[in-house]
Amino acid sequence: MTPDQYCQDRAAQSGSSFYYSFLFLEPLRRQAITALYAFCREVDDVVDECPDVNLSRAQLDWWRGEVQALFEGRPSHPVTQALATSLKCFSLPQEQLLEIIDGMEMDLDNARYADFKALHLYCYRVASVVGLLAAEIFGYTDRQTLKYAHDLGLAFQLTNIIRDVGEDARRGRIYLPQDELARFGVAEDELLQARYSDNFRQLMEFQVERATGLYQQAFAQLPAADRKAQRAGLIMAAIYRATLDEIVKDGCRVLDRRTSLPPLRKLWLAGTTWLKA
Repeated sequence: MTPDQYCQDRAAQSGSSFYYSFLFLEPLRRQAITALYAFCREVDDVVDECPDVNLSRAQLDWWRGEVQALFEGRPSHPVTQALATSLKCFSLPQEQLLEIIDGMEMDLDNARYADFKALHLYCYRVASVVGLLAAEIFGYTDRQTLKYAHDLGLAFQLTNIIRDVGEDARRGRIYLPQDELARFGVAEDELLQARYSDNFRQLMEFQVERATGLYQQAFAQLPAADRKAQRAGLIMAAIYRATLDEIVKDGCRVLDRRTSLPPLRKLWLAGTTWLKA
């Protein structure tokens, strides 16, 4: 199996909304963004699938060394071997790849976030940095596009947090800021035991409003000159916003279920968004 096929399989198996946005890209950009996505999946799985915290830290340290090896021209893993091709064509700073790993490691150190400022750092590392790297791969002419990519990544991560409240709680992680839980009168036990209430609904409506505002802020910052180049990001946004809409229609019942769109709807959203952009 070639490094590119390995990354392609990682992306396809995930069923992620990101996969559908890659389908319409020209081969060189599709190869690069697929390799970047596979890198994110690899380091994320280190944290999510390994129950031994010390082993997870050791594996993340290995990945830091592998990123170093990538930029020294001696990658050994299929993902970094695929990324090596991308480095020849796109500006993918080493420090940003390392920052993604730092973000994943935060999950080993923090199971709670005191306030949105603390959560923002986590979201920046695991999502906004990915957005900035993706913007480099998709291409841009106006640096304002990087502000769009930053905010769009943040909106994506907040959507993930909203969608996965119950699933994350069962893993022992609560990303909803502690001060906001207190403000809306929602106890952690309610999340862990999947108990719905008016207070919980209001808390989630507040989270949805924040995420929606960030989508709007991101779109407002995308220069018209770069809109076509950034169509893949707009496809992701269409799928994520549709998912958020479904969560709202379902009454924000995210404690005992995980809302997702069927593949055909994702493909339809991808195609129509690509044609409109």
